[in-house]
Amino acid sequence: MTNVKGWTDSPTLNFRIHIDMKVYTRTGDSGTTSLVGGTRIDKDNARLEAYGTVDELNSWLGLLDSSEAIPQPAHATLLRAMNLLFDIGASLATEEDSKWQPAPFPAAATETLEADIDAFEASLPRHNRFILPGGHPDAARANIARTVARRAERRIISLGRDVAVDPEIVRFINRLSDYLFVLSRAINNFNSANEIFWEKTC
Repeated sequence: MTNVKGWTDSPTLNFRIHIDMKVYTRTGDSGTTSLVGGTRIDKDNARLEAYGTVDELNSWLGLLDSSEAIPQPAHATLLRAMNLLFDIGASLATEEDSKWQPAPFPAAATETLEADIDAFEASLPRHNRFILPGGHPDAARANIARTVARRAERRIISLGRDVAVDPEIVRFINRLSDYLFVLSRAINNFNSANEIFWEKTC
């Protein structure tokens, strides 16, 4: 049995949570879980699909960040994005009648990501061909992360049909998928791996 103790901070959402709990609680054994405000919902609820996919995306970013084969500037961007994805998960997991409510997601986070995209693109060869996932293994992993980001975006948009979702969250996730595509190209370039282009066969 493992106990997790300590404090965790979220500068974006402006809250602090004390962690002092077992890893397992048994409260979800019936297929439900609690939102931030305490509401119990089914684990296949649209909220769970949305923030669960964000969690999946974060895991892929962690895998990319652990590699020494990615360009150095990407480490800071990925770490920043991982923290912001935790903030997004907390926001998506908060029901509208919860006493605690997240702060608005900062538009500046997306603008910073756009600047990172522009910096990478300035150093990459230009062409007008479709690129297949592949080349360096980490470039392929970046493309997997990109598709998970796209799925997260779809899940969040679906959730937004039923509950209020901060539009800046959708904007950030969309731009993160763009960043991951450019990162995949930058990884190939950084490691002198050839990009693989789509060869139309029909």
